[in-house]
Amino acid sequence: MTKKSLPYLATGGDLKDLEQPGFYPGYSTMAQKRSWEDATRKTVTKRVTETAPIRFFSEKEATLLRAVIDRVMPQDDRAEERTIPILSVLDERLYKNSLNGFRYEDMPPDREAYRLAIKAIEEMAQHRFQQSFHALTVHWQELILMSLHDGKPEPANAAWQEMPVRRFWAMLMEDCVTAYYSHPWAWDEIGFGGPAYPRGYMRLENGLPEPWEKDERRYEWNAPVDSLSELREESASKRGSEHDHKGSH
Repeated sequence: MTKKSLPYLATGGDLKDLEQPGFYPGYSTMAQKRSWEDATRKTVTKRVTETAPIRFFSEKEATLLRAVIDRVMPQDDRAEERTIPILSVLDERLYKNSLNGFRYEDMPPDREAYRLAIKAIEEMAQHRFQQSFHALTVHWQELILMSLHDGKPEPANAAWQEMPVRRFWAMLMEDCVTAYYSHPWAWDEIGFGGPAYPRGYMRLENGLPEPWEKDERRYEWNAPVDSLSELREESASKRGSEHDHKGSH
């Protein structure tokens, strides 16, 4: 079960249960599918209509990794039925043993790397908070993940002696971002026009939308109040203010 950490509008109120987040309300990539050739239409439609079952990860591994993904690529503002299945895409890649095109010499194979990391994250959670990672609060989950992001695992774990934590973090983020932004619902969110073949684009200058696209309609929003990113930003802002104040004397 996803632990919600909701962003909120600057004018007040949580951002949640949205069928289409982003600044392009009413835009639909799939509404353009008649203009695509058959192979593209089948490929893109499959991403919306089919979700591959979890076949590589065990149930426990999948539960933990889903909790990790919920924090590094949160979709808490989306309606449940419009959540992009990042874990499924990642699991399918590893099940088929597909590579991202390269592997660093100091990294184990991707399958082994993920299993090592999942084991390490669970052990870190148990050692630091005496609970499984998926059961931790959002704040505690983010403390562990932030330490991996920073390349300074807290607490230390033997797995990070077997592979560089920064390389694993980069692979995790590449997998999550690739899975998310290959999905038509993410294209709707950013106003991406979808496959251009065979129709093509006409308006290539001045940022003008195509006839089938929507104009951008922005709204101001803030990060969740329990987000470490938000707390870090506030802390940095305070330090900056103190520095400026001291420097003015």
